[in-house]
Amino acid sequence: MKHKIFILFFLGLFLCLSFSACESEQSVWRIGVSQCSDDAWRTQLNREIEREALFYPGVSLEFKSAHDDSQQQIKDIETLVNDGVDLLVVAPNEVSAITPIIEKIYQKGIPVVLVDRKIDSESYTAYVGADNYEMGYQIGQYIVNRLGGQGNVVELTGLSDSSPAMERHRGLKEALTESGHVNLLATVDAGWRLQDAEQVFDSVLTCYPEINLVFAQNDRMGVGARNVAVRRNRSKDMLFVGVDALPGKGHGVELVSDGLFDATFIYPTGGDCVMQVAMQILQHKPYERMNLLSTALVNRENARIMLMQTQHIETLDGKIELLDKQLDEFLLRYSSQRMFLLACLVILILVCVLLVFVVRAFWTKKRMNAELSARKTQLEEQRDQLIELSRKLEEVTHAKLAFFTSVSHDFRTPLTLIADPVEQLKQSASLSKNDRYLLDLIEKNVTVLLRLINQTLDFRKFENGKLELHLSSFNLAQGLKDWTEAFRTLSCRKHIHFTVDVQEEANGKLYDVVADPEMMERITYNLLSNAFKFTADNGEIAVRLSAFRKDEKSWVRLEVADTGIGMPEEQLAHIFESFYQVDVHDSGSGIGLALVKAFVEMHHGKIRVDSKEHKGTTFIIDLPSEQEGVLNPQEKRANLLNNLKEGAVLAADQSEVHIVHEEVTPIPDKEKETVLIIEDNADVRQYIRTLLSGKYNILEAANGQEGVQQATKHVPDVIVCDVMMPVMDGLECCRILKSELQTSHIPVLMLTAYTLEEQKIKGYECGADSYISKPFSANLLKVRLHNLLENHRRVQNFFADKPAVQKEGLNQVDQGFISKLRQLIEEELGNSEVSVEDLGARLGLGRVQLYRKTKALTGYSPNELLRIARLKKAASLLASSEKSISEVTYEVGFTSPSYFTKCYKEYFGESPTDFLKRKSNS
Repeated sequence: MKHKIFILFFLGLFLCLSFSACESEQSVWRIGVSQCSDDAWRTQLNREIEREALFYPGVSLEFKSAHDDSQQQIKDIETLVNDGVDLLVVAPNEVSAITPIIEKIYQKGIPVVLVDRKIDSESYTAYVGADNYEMGYQIGQYIVNRLGGQGNVVELTGLSDSSPAMERHRGLKEALTESGHVNLLATVDAGWRLQDAEQVFDSVLTCYPEINLVFAQNDRMGVGARNVAVRRNRSKDMLFVGVDALPGKGHGVELVSDGLFDATFIYPTGGDCVMQVAMQILQHKPYERMNLLSTALVNRENARIMLMQTQHIETLDGKIELLDKQLDEFLLRYSSQRMFLLACLVILILVCVLLVFVVRAFWTKKRMNAELSARKTQLEEQRDQLIELSRKLEEVTHAKLAFFTSVSHDFRTPLTLIADPVEQLKQSASLSKNDRYLLDLIEKNVTVLLRLINQTLDFRKFENGKLELHLSSFNLAQGLKDWTEAFRTLSCRKHIHFTVDVQEEANGKLYDVVADPEMMERITYNLLSNAFKFTADNGEIAVRLSAFRKDEKSWVRLEVADTGIGMPEEQLAHIFESFYQVDVHDSGSGIGLALVKAFVEMHHGKIRVDSKEHKGTTFIIDLPSEQEGVLNPQEKRANLLNNLKEGAVLAADQSEVHIVHEEVTPIPDKEKETVLIIEDNADVRQYIRTLLSGKYNILEAANGQEGVQQATKHVPDVIVCDVMMPVMDGLECCRILKSELQTSHIPVLMLTAYTLEEQKIKGYECGADSYISKPFSANLLKVRLHNLLENHRRVQNFFADKPAVQKEGLNQVDQGFISKLRQLIEEELGNSEVSVEDLGARLGLGRVQLYRKTKALTGYSPNELLRIARLKKAASLLASSEKSISEVTYEVGFTSPSYFTKCYKEYFGESPTDFLKRKSNS
């Protein structure tokens, strides 16, 4: 283990060093740039942003151009935001279209830097660009001076809804207006494009024969206007002024230098400023929100100088880019060499460590070989002991199975002696209805025991390899219909939708099979008994029989599907194992499905199961239609018919198929106490009902969950509860009943088929009041119930004068209830308006629940308790004060002195007046 730790340590060191050596400049900040178009001015702006970004390691840039399309720019902005940019740089195409999306992004907390153009809102982080209004004003002043204060001017604007176009126009117009004699003939929208400028200016030339100067809001539109003027031989009559003053061939500075433009104004790109502001924002440093860039006039006097400076700057830019590339190459080479050096060092360390490990491993191996040799000898001795123990265990197991088989054989004789006298007694005409029911119950359960014994004997034969097929030829479809008929009664009682679906026969011999009919019957009963056992009321169970061909032979398929509790996947692999039980609360033997699998395999078939927890289970059996062997139709046919006549009682794992007696729910007798029977076996419930119905009102529940609901609803006087039940067992049911305020006072008598002390201890810990083991004596059950109710009556002295009696036999929940009820009554003695509903609401109980619980614990109703408390308080006041009878009446909550006098005399045997006379005489 220590060796592995050392190796992992050095490998981790190696990886850390490698990662530090290979560490690349991963992006720390992501900046998205959304340009409204892709003209030369914006290309220059993007280049400046990229160049300035070289000074900020860890910055990545992503550029998008909308090509003068506002909708495309909106999509570009959304894409950049979804990609997770940390800051957005935007040159809005149009004010009205782009403002909403900028506001939305800004409200999300993403910084937004506007470049060149603005929006119609203050929802942005910073602005970088020229003051377009001031630029327009300066251009207007230049035009006035250039024309000598008099002339005609035409203005070509950019996109009408873009902020530079609007602001430059306002500044120009104000400057021309101040001159008074320079006329602005026309202002036309050329959309910042050369082609649009040519088209609109051609119309302007047609309308205005005398134009002295043309002002274009960028140099491209100015070139378009001049091209039209040249074509129409009017270029010599007018001057051209533009904006941008970009260097390079065909751009503004060269046009002025060549005399094609009279002048152009520098519109600074400011890409370096954009990047600086963006980084100040991302690094949370102080920054200016409005970053206005300066402009300047370019005319023939300074144009050539600017061209020379621009060429020199471009040369320097090229050298800077070359140096940047070389620097990247040097850094990459340095990083590679550093990584290689560190890798060599780590490898050298690992070699040394491995060498140490090899030496230690050699000596460790030598020592371990000696230890293994000693342990081998010890293990061989243990193996011999285990073999001997296994042999003895096998002998003991066979002895137990033989004993169990022998006992099972012995059971058949007394059961036969019981079954025959019962059959004879049933033929008597003098039997009462109750006697006949008891004989039917005995007969049915004798049949169940016989089937269990037969199943046990068959299982023993299967274990010994002596189980044989007794083949007969019969119609499986008809047999299936007969076998399943016994389940109709149970399906009606549990409100289960039970269907038997036999595929329509192509001919009368489709389901004529050669098989062991008794085994097929047992297979059907076992599968259906499990389905009914684990399917709740109102569920569904379906039996389907179909035929198919496989390997050119006829096969039949039997499916039994239910909507029961299902099984988790880990249990499916074990359900066909002997003595395996899915439900710990199931009282079955655990050999039913093992026998089903054995019967199926003896018929050369296959069985499989599909199940999902809380969804249901489906068993699917495929069998060949004909089994090879000697037919014995007479014997087996007789056995089959005999089994059908017996009533088709389910025996697999003692599944509950019960005789259902139609009963009319009796009206509860108020003079009788009520017993709730919680028992999953309907026969046991009916038997207990028969024993107790003459003396008590009877309520029934088939499981613990239903029992809790019944107890909460009806609040019985005593509960008889079985321990082992599906859905909710008796222990959990008792624990819930004893923890709820409505039911905590009810005595609980537990029934159990087990005699283990541990289980009884658990029951008493859950609050059980008494235990009876199955099978139980009817007299013992009656006496135990009588004693429980008698003991409970002893605690019904709520307002007795003996404090010790008040707590006798009460658990903590009931003591708390009693104390709180006493306190509430004392608080409300003087309140004549208080009602039972008011007391129940403050105790968390309904009116009926409060009445039943109070009556059970004290023997009095809530109103009686309140009246008794008021009378005792009144007697105390009359004896200890000089108050009149009327004053005492109202003080203790009575509304009428006459009614108070009546109640007082009934309770104390004398009127208040007589008491006062006796008091004054004494």
